[in-house]
Amino acid sequence: MGYELLIGLRYTRAKRRNHFISFISMTSMMGIGLGVAALIVVLSVMNGFQKELRARILGVASHVQVSGSAGPLEGWAAVAQQAATHPQVVAAAPYINAQAMLTFQSAVRGSVVRGILPETEAKVADIGSHMIAGRLQSLAPGEFGIVLGSELARALAVAVGDRVTLIAPQGLVTPAGVLPRLKQFRVVGLFEVGMFEYDSGLALVHLEDAQRLFQMGTAVSGVRLKLADLFAAREVARDLVAQLGGNLFISDWTRSHANFFRAVQIEKNVMFIILLLIVAVAAFNIVSTLVMMVTDKRPDIAILRTLGATPASIMKIFIIQGALIGVIGTLIGVVGGVLLALNIDVVVPFLERLFSVQFLSREVYYISELPSDLQRGDVLMIAAVSLVLSLVATLYPSWRASRIQPAEALRYE
Repeated sequence: MGYELLIGLRYTRAKRRNHFISFISMTSMMGIGLGVAALIVVLSVMNGFQKELRARILGVASHVQVSGSAGPLEGWAAVAQQAATHPQVVAAAPYINAQAMLTFQSAVRGSVVRGILPETEAKVADIGSHMIAGRLQSLAPGEFGIVLGSELARALAVAVGDRVTLIAPQGLVTPAGVLPRLKQFRVVGLFEVGMFEYDSGLALVHLEDAQRLFQMGTAVSGVRLKLADLFAAREVARDLVAQLGGNLFISDWTRSHANFFRAVQIEKNVMFIILLLIVAVAAFNIVSTLVMMVTDKRPDIAILRTLGATPASIMKIFIIQGALIGVIGTLIGVVGGVLLALNIDVVVPFLERLFSVQFLSREVYYISELPSDLQRGDVLMIAAVSLVLSLVATLYPSWRASRIQPAEALRYE
């Protein structure tokens, strides 16, 4: 491709008689760059949101849960010890999950009450690092302390030190009938993890207090496991089924939150397709650029043909010219998109100060900053798709150029 490459580069660099062709060529190049940069930034932000939400959800939920298939789990210590022998399991903690009603003065709210051991819970969940008042270690057996989510505490209008009444669904059978079980708990802490589901509907008590309140004896609802690699949760769950055996039910986070993460992934894919149309439109502007170029260079093509150039050589010349537009546009987009994605935490606050706006208000959104997670695979995929579209766009004009007959092209010259 010696002389074809030289002529193709010369056509790209040369000052053309028709400046409109140069303008369309530059527009195509910048359009490809803008589309590629937008794709990289948007996918990085979507990855950032996905990572942030996953961290917040798994900061409260567990990577893997082992529970009794037909009710409470007896002998949880042996189950936790056996599960901890798996190389991926880094921590295990027992828990009790139950429904209850919380009341304070005239306010009433339903809640999930989770019994925990504070010293082991810190190893499998991050609630302790999201405390906005009090400490998780303030939960002591027999003292009936309770830690509430911030939204739940706001709905009940309680603060640290107040006493709330917990109404358990298990009733007391008396000669007068079945009476609900009531117990006063003192609020010893508040947490805010940034997920409304947990902040508005989760209350934590000590494991022994929960066992006593819900009449579970020494049993628990299950054991929560933390893994070294959270993406290996499904494989670890399968391994534990064979390893633990018995009458157990084992679930992982990809199952318990499957719909949520699937919705986020679908949204990311849809955004990719929509923004890819920008790149496609810009790439196919190369078609109009090369068609006009072929028309402008008809005499040159005829002269090359009379000097012995083959139709394939003519086709290569214009493929090189169109591909060069795509390559330069893609490089501009990749560099610009990567730089913007890596510095979005600086660019967005600057734009907010410049225009006196706030894109993600703290009063409305729990994630008030745009997170970014630039992934090499996304960048390579976007660049490859852009280059392929640009190359495909060159085929038809190049084929037309190769079909030009020298005699017809030079008849009126």
